Amino acid sequence: MATIKDIAAYCNVAVSTVSRVLNNHPDVSADTRDKVLSAARNLHYVPNSSARDLAHQQTDSIGLVVRGAENPFFTPIIRAIERSCEDKGYSMSLHQIPAGEDEVSEGAKLVQSKRLKGLILLGGRYDYTREEVSTLGAPFMCCSYTNHFGNLDRTSFSSVSINDKAEAYRAAELLIECGHSKIAVLLDSIHDRSISERRYRGYCEALADAGIPLDEGLVCETVDFSMKAAYERTIRLLEERPDVTALFSVADSMAIAAMKAISDAGLSVPQDISIIAIDGIEMSLYTTPTLTTLAQPQALMGEKAVEILVDVLDGKASHSHVRLETTLRPGGTMGRLHP
Repeated sequence: MATIKDIAAYCNVAVSTVSRVLNNHPDVSADTRDKVLSAARNLHYVPNSSARDLAHQQTDSIGLVVRGAENPFFTPIIRAIERSCEDKGYSMSLHQIPAGEDEVSEGAKLVQSKRLKGLILLGGRYDYTREEVSTLGAPFMCCSYTNHFGNLDRTSFSSVSINDKAEAYRAAELLIECGHSKIAVLLDSIHDRSISERRYRGYCEALADAGIPLDEGLVCETVDFSMKAAYERTIRLLEERPDVTALFSVADSMAIAAMKAISDAGLSVPQDISIIAIDGIEMSLYTTPTLTTLAQPQALMGEKAVEILVDVLDGKASHSHVRLETTLRPGGTMGRLHP
């Protein structure tokens, strides 16, 4: 973790100059200020806690940074994490950030300010680098995802997640078994280096194994995971591809928006278009018809995250990676294609 002295040496300026820049003093030239701030970012500088905080002993507290706080999928996981922390004698310090913010940077600040023993990152990126996570300053756990696209040593962190690729394969396969071949996929981006890319790969593999050519006209990218974007992209799909008979959504919330789009277009689910998704959020139990989805074990995911991290903190075990399986929750949105 970089210090003020490291930044000063990097910029060839005095330590006092760096301190004035970081404390927003006005008596520094614009060029020097820009140079110091750029170096702080490049060196992954994290401000030290105040002297008052440093005087405190480390607390028996685990931090939880939730990236994408508006995501209803996280709510049962947060509850399970809080309950499990209490059961094991730890308190939970919750910090929620929007989907576009940097959970590693926020986590590092939280560890410093709260003197945390460990950190759980819920809903983060799949491509961390060693340099980024070196700023955290505490053992950490990735919950609901893992570092598929990054360069982390797997012995340096823990994770609890489903196998996104395998579960997406299973979802597409279920549609194929019902006779569908014109299967659309609704996702954020095929190159997001995250959940959408992993689930897109599973969808593609299922089609290939069934001898169904990939049809790029049925790949529906939304740019974000919002229900509004999913609704609008589904409307466009229906206009451009009236031959589509099924849709795999990488998330329940996007599938719910797609169902609304299909209804507004004068079509029915599953009579005209079958739908399956992955997640199992509570909201999807109350759609008409009920959404067919591969439900993730949300409570178990939170419990396992705490169990593994606490064992690491207590010196009982090394970092580990757990894969959980989904459960098919039958609904009324998936039907057999009739010639």
